[in-house]
Amino acid sequence: MNSKKVKAINNSTRNKIKIFKFLLSKTNKINKTNNKGFHSSQGRSSINGRITVRHKGGRIKRLFHILNLNNENFKAIVITTMYDPNRSSFISLIFDFQKKIFYKILSTNFSLPGSLLICTSKKIDLKLGYRIPISNMPTGSIFHSLNLINQKNVQIARSAGSYCQLLQKTFNIAKIKIPSGKIIEISTNNSYGTLGIISNSINRTIRLGKAGINRLKGRRPTVRGIAMNPVDHPHGGRTNGGIHWKTPWGIPTKGKKTVKKKI
Repeated sequence: MNSKKVKAINNSTRNKIKIFKFLLSKTNKINKTNNKGFHSSQGRSSINGRITVRHKGGRIKRLFHILNLNNENFKAIVITTMYDPNRSSFISLIFDFQKKIFYKILSTNFSLPGSLLICTSKKIDLKLGYRIPISNMPTGSIFHSLNLINQKNVQIARSAGSYCQLLQKTFNIAKIKIPSGKIIEISTNNSYGTLGIISNSINRTIRLGKAGINRLKGRRPTVRGIAMNPVDHPHGGRTNGGIHWKTPWGIPTKGKKTVKKKI
């Protein structure tokens, strides 16, 4: 995928940078069985209808693609790569030779249509896109879609361009550097990872160009508390300073201790 700055024909395209998805499938109607309707809560509670999360609502209608995020063994071929409106990365439609069914999984960089993908617990020759246990990976390997201890579904490194790195490995414990930079220790038993980096690694270079695109994604404007009136926010009023940072409900932020020390 390539990113390109759009020609400035008006104010909305003056600083816009978009990705040309010329290698993706032109339609998502190839396999409709793994799609379902996606209900948006608009930031409101499902119990009383009150706003519980601010600055949400008003996004466009879209489908939710159900992905296979567990560690089931399969031997499949990539049919096509598609765009997913609910994720920053792309997804791949694969066909399992053993079960004779279609799956949708997170796409790996340079995993093109026609590539062979394998998920197995046995020791095999390693290739890009293979999903194998952590115990079968060599030290220094880069992978994504890591599942935590005693969790079947993928938990870590699922966004565009993210990956983990295996730093150290013993018989049953491995030290892994996750995308946040933190080093964690996990058990190598039933812990899987997909070799390679997640697709759409240039997603961070995108510039939307105008606020209307954020509105289509369901992000409403955010107003600073200092720009409000005193009745609307603790920071509101004509004078600045003299008060510690608070939320609209008067709870202190920016410095308040949130972790209790264990005795």
